[in-house]
Amino acid sequence: MNKVIIVTDSSAYLPQDIVDQYHLPVLPLVLTWQGKQYRDGVDITAQEFYTQLSHSNEIATTSQVTVGQFVDIFKPLLDAGNDVFYTGISSGISASFDSAEQAKVELGNPENLEVFDSQLVSMALGLMVIALARAAEDGASLQEILELAKATYPKIGVYFTVNTLEYLYRGGRINTATRFLGSALNVKPLLEIRGGKIEAVESVISRKKALSRMLDLIEKRTSGKTPLRIAPFHALCEDECRALEAAAIERLHPDEVFRSEVSPVIGAHVGPGTVAIAWMAG
Repeated sequence: MNKVIIVTDSSAYLPQDIVDQYHLPVLPLVLTWQGKQYRDGVDITAQEFYTQLSHSNEIATTSQVTVGQFVDIFKPLLDAGNDVFYTGISSGISASFDSAEQAKVELGNPENLEVFDSQLVSMALGLMVIALARAAEDGASLQEILELAKATYPKIGVYFTVNTLEYLYRGGRINTATRFLGSALNVKPLLEIRGGKIEAVESVISRKKALSRMLDLIEKRTSGKTPLRIAPFHALCEDECRALEAAAIERLHPDEVFRSEVSPVIGAHVGPGTVAIAWMAG
């Protein structure tokens, strides 16, 4: 049986030790800002980007992985006799999945290449990729990896809150009235990835209550399900993220904890000060 190589993209926020441990090819999405293009996580770090973004009025735009980039990754792996399983940023957020499908067609629709729409992003996607990478290391077949991905999706979720509604407004996620009211009343939206897209869950008065409410919701959705893995992550607010992690460990008693940062490509749409936590239960 051929070895299965799991391929993903930079929107998974995978910790570098996980990338190294499982030898995961990670395709960088592209950020265009201030007249320059940056490969996500390669040409600019998260801290560099957020520090500059907080002092800039210029809107950063993002681009999907191209068909050619996918071909350049897939072909050598296939030529070496591997099976390849790709899953990355949700098709509801980026056109990268379409590029991956086109690359598969360009390569002649090989049976040993599977392209799967995760309908996830951030460490929610990262948790799925980690589960798939571990299964591949244990000798799972391409078909078994596909079935695992399908079974894993319902077990995963992510909640996040932003420091300001400005970046969501710039990206067209909310309208002018919502931005004004949210800013005036100090309303903090709780958001999640639902059906492959960013959706509002509810609004909470104050940042502190928003972070506490995240854990309420996760506790309700994961109660009695094991193992529980959590992944807190942030955009330039490490202290708050560490506090959220400590509270989550005390309340949820997770079996495993991963830590990461919001990458610039996604951070361009949510802004510095974003705090989030993903989980996988069962």
